[in-house]
Amino acid sequence: MPQQPVSPKPNLEYIDKEALKINIAKAIILTIVTCGLYNIYWQYLQMNTVNLLLGRQQFSFMRWFLLTLVTCGLYHIYHEYVFGRAISEAQQIYEVPVPGENLATTSLILSIIGLAIISDAIQQREINNTIDAIP
Repeated sequence: MPQQPVSPKPNLEYIDKEALKINIAKAIILTIVTCGLYNIYWQYLQMNTVNLLLGRQQFSFMRWFLLTLVTCGLYHIYHEYVFGRAISEAQQIYEVPVPGENLATTSLILSIIGLAIISDAIQQREINNTIDAIP
């Protein structure tokens, strides 16, 4: 299967890259302490960061939030797969070495079995690694 062309790198020269990174342990603890409410905010931050890395508005927080509510969480499972693919695309753009696992499939499986917080943590690790690769 031929590889798709890689999108051009967005100009992130004036962005505070450290401010885009999220401490994974802190996010997990806050999600647990707030009974999942922090995870909604974490999703918002992740979507904004991935949109920035891709240089396009692919993810909408309100669309995700409303569709997740209306479908009783089923849309979130789909979103985790699509989001994993988008992170992998960002890694290609910034030439980040990708681990052996397929992020999209891993995110999908973890979400299906009710471990979406683990999926979020893995995705955040990959987002942080991608941000570290930006010169």
